[in-house]
Amino acid sequence: MLIFAQEPPSEVVLQEFKARVVNAQTNEALESVHVVNLNQVKGTITNAEGEFTIQAAVNDTLYFSYLGFKSQKIRVTNDMFKFMDTEIALTELAYALEEVIVRPYQLTGYLEIDVKNLPINTAYQYSISGLSKSYEAGNKNPSAVTKVLGAILNPADLLRNLFGKRPNQMRKLRLIKEDDEIRDLLASKFDRETLTELLQLEKVDIEDILSNCNFSKSFITTANDLQILDAISSCYEEYKVLNRKN
Repeated sequence: MLIFAQEPPSEVVLQEFKARVVNAQTNEALESVHVVNLNQVKGTITNAEGEFTIQAAVNDTLYFSYLGFKSQKIRVTNDMFKFMDTEIALTELAYALEEVIVRPYQLTGYLEIDVKNLPINTAYQYSISGLSKSYEAGNKNPSAVTKVLGAILNPADLLRNLFGKRPNQMRKLRLIKEDDEIRDLLASKFDRETLTELLQLEKVDIEDILSNCNFSKSFITTANDLQILDAISSCYEEYKVLNRKN
C-alpha cells in the first residue's frame, strides 16, 4: 500500500523590496508617496528620490497613494527582487472644483426670530442608568431607541452579525494600529480608500458597522480614516468580550 504524505505549506519568506515611484507624465521622482503592503500590513513613504524599501514576499500586493494622483496596486514578483530596478509610475488626477454657494444665516437681530432660523443639531446622546456607555441618536435607520433596546436585550447577536462573517479582516485591526506609518497615513485621509483596501471591506460595510455600533451619521461622514479605524476596533473589542461570555 502506497502512502503519500502531504507536504506542509511553505512559510512566507520576507525580503527587502526596493523600488522607485515616479510621475507617469514627467518621469520625475515623487517624494512622500505612501506605500502599504496589504498582506503584511506594513507601511513606508518614498524619499526625495522617490525610492522606498519595504518588507515583502512574492505575490504580496503593494498599495500606492499620493495626493493628486490615482492610487495604484501592484503584485510583487520574483523578477522585482532579482533586478532591483523597478519603477512604479503614478498618473495625475484632473480635479474640477465645483461652485461653492455660501448661504449665511439671515439674522434679523430679534432673538425669538433668529433662534428659529438657526440649524438644530439632532445628534443627541442617550444615557441609561446602570450602563457605562451612552448612545448617539439622530438621522439613523432603524431609530436610535431600537438600537439601544437591541444592544441591551441581545448585544452579542447584534455584533456577531457584524463581525462574525469577517474574521480575517478584523484580525488585521491590531496590526494596522501597530504600524506608525499606516496610522499617520490614515490620519490624513478622509476618503476611506486606503482603509477599504487594508480591511478588504466595502465602504458601505464600514458605514454599516459603525451605524450599528451606535456612531452618529455625522461622525461616520466627517471623521478621518484613523478615527474610523479606532471606532471599528473599539466596536470589535466589545464584540469579542460579549462573544467570550456566550
